[in-house]
Amino acid sequence: MTRIYLIRHAEAEGNLYRIAQGQYDSILTDRGWRQVHALERRFADIAVDAVYSSDLYRTCATASALCKPKGLSLHRRRDLREISVGDWEQQTWGEIYRRDPVQMENFSRRLTQWHTAGAERPEAVRDRVLGAVREIAEKNEGRTVAVFSHGYAIRLLLATLQGCTLEEVGNTPHGDNTAVSLLEAEKGALRVVFRDDNSHLQTPEFLAGEKVRSRDSALEPGLWFAPLKPEEQASFLTDCVAEVWPEVGGGRPFQKERLLSDAARRPTLVGYLGEEPVGLLQLGPAREWISLVCVRRQYRTRGFGVQMIGQAVQHVRPLGGEALRIALPKDSSAGAFFADYGFHPKGETDGERDVLEKDICFRPEFLGE
Repeated sequence: MTRIYLIRHAEAEGNLYRIAQGQYDSILTDRGWRQVHALERRFADIAVDAVYSSDLYRTCATASALCKPKGLSLHRRRDLREISVGDWEQQTWGEIYRRDPVQMENFSRRLTQWHTAGAERPEAVRDRVLGAVREIAEKNEGRTVAVFSHGYAIRLLLATLQGCTLEEVGNTPHGDNTAVSLLEAEKGALRVVFRDDNSHLQTPEFLAGEKVRSRDSALEPGLWFAPLKPEEQASFLTDCVAEVWPEVGGGRPFQKERLLSDAARRPTLVGYLGEEPVGLLQLGPAREWISLVCVRRQYRTRGFGVQMIGQAVQHVRPLGGEALRIALPKDSSAGAFFADYGFHPKGETDGERDVLEKDICFRPEFLGE
């Protein structure tokens, strides 16, 4: 008999920034790396003979929880990848919901009715992942292996093994990041021993590092973004920034004309919830810098600010940027928010503002063979 631990990847950028990842590569978040360490603790006393993973970065990085401490090689397989979501890839869930709420609901609940241009069919995902797991089981008869894959792919596989049709998959659970399921394979048959267990994320050691903040479900609509048009939205720009200026201005006077001038020459995005503008992101003046993140007071603590950071990552990384930076006034109340999402002190600008920096690099040890 072969034992197969089936494990979902840790929290990645798309999960946190509310962006459809599909087969697009993204890195793990700071919380994701804490989940990796929790997974390592969980498997410390469990013998594992081999480790397999999809070839996407977020699963390979998560698999390091077992490979590194156990001295095992990682076997990367393309057929363990997440579903390709075609035109949805790298779009925010808010934008997808705005354009096609029916298909977004189908994606979550009614798989046989879901379709979007360039996407992979759910039955194709089911067949390739099931085939991969069967092949891994055959190659590892009598051994214990770990297989790292993705939320949608794992959900399809587990539902199939538990006798569900594609029509019924939408009523089955969706495991958390790093959720562990156990399969047993014997004489060509696969059975589910348990599924979607996240007990390693409920320990006092892990919970001590958790931040108290609202976390939306992976498919719940979030924000969508559009470039600011100063001539049309000058009042929203000034009102939004003026509202928070006493907290972040560092005693400097509020300068409306400078704000409008910067918005006209720097990339500036408005984040919308439905049709309601809720906040702003402004980049520049240099490539890796954020000059402004602002969320209206009534929309705070709902995970919208971090979605704006996600838009900054999507803008800066394709241009070759390896970090995000922001300069805040000394003792700014905004510092805690940025620290919560991976920004660390990186010196000063002029003695009056602290520079915070966030690493957004892909690390070579998780790429390639």
